[in-house]
Amino acid sequence: MGFGQRLIAAVRRVGNPVLVGIDPRVENLPEGLAANFSEDLAGLAESYVAFGKGVVDVVSGLVPAVKFQAAFYEALGPSGLLALSESLAYARSKGLIVILDGKRNDIGSTAEAYAQAYLGEVAIGDRLEAPWTVDALTINAYLGSDGVRPFVDAAAPRSKGLFVLVRTSNPSARELQDLIVDGRPLYHHMADLVATWGSGSRDESGYSLLGAVVGATYPEQLVELREVLPCVIFLVPGYGAQGGTAKDVAAAFDSEGLGAIVNSSRGVSFAFQRKDLKAIYGRDWQRAIEHAAREMIADLAAHTPAGRLTSQAGNPA
Repeated sequence: MGFGQRLIAAVRRVGNPVLVGIDPRVENLPEGLAANFSEDLAGLAESYVAFGKGVVDVVSGLVPAVKFQAAFYEALGPSGLLALSESLAYARSKGLIVILDGKRNDIGSTAEAYAQAYLGEVAIGDRLEAPWTVDALTINAYLGSDGVRPFVDAAAPRSKGLFVLVRTSNPSARELQDLIVDGRPLYHHMADLVATWGSGSRDESGYSLLGAVVGATYPEQLVELREVLPCVIFLVPGYGAQGGTAKDVAAAFDSEGLGAIVNSSRGVSFAFQRKDLKAIYGRDWQRAIEHAAREMIADLAAHTPAGRLTSQAGNPA
């Protein structure tokens, strides 16, 4: 199965396209969690592992995929990288599609090394070993084809995926992505390149292994991009805490409710900070996360074509 098939099978199995982002940071950990570990970088990294596993335990079986933000783990140095590795492997062991949000990019041998690290294997004697346990990686394509092809070449034979930044959800995205080049905004040119780069990697799902990051906070542009990228899976950030709504993301889906996964990080994994959920669940932070995940699933089902997936839950792709 290609990456598109694998992701769509996971979405159909659980009946929703929710992607839960796991972005641990010490000031936002559940009350008392960090106190269980030593007061140093290694202890803080252990608390990140405990938090990530706690989120995964709640959402596995509920949602198809999780996304780990590498930056928060890297901020802890070597201990953080070990924590990230353990957390990624744990999420995969629970049957989730695991996306690493690293936004990697470079050219030549450096791009090849990044691709090998996150999507490939390293030869050790007569065996191959994968350094990182991920199903997909986010990449920045600003360097052009030279910075993308090594990732595609590494992902394709291993049924892994890539998500290229096309129209991001942050407010200052307009500074570059809306610049007019040859009569069209720059993000349209990036979309054209994504379509070209991924055209040879479509599987039986009809989708390419090369996906696109398209933010919920620019719904009109999302409509435009869905029209020009019919064979590309969208990773849609910006829902919830950043202001994007279910109606804003509706255009990301095809007529069957497929073709997109919608990310929520703070809105789900930090749901225990909400006053209303504190009043219900108290210090039971995992129950609050489950509540928020189910709330998001219901919201997308009610206001987007993803509602058509509910009756398909449990069916193979």
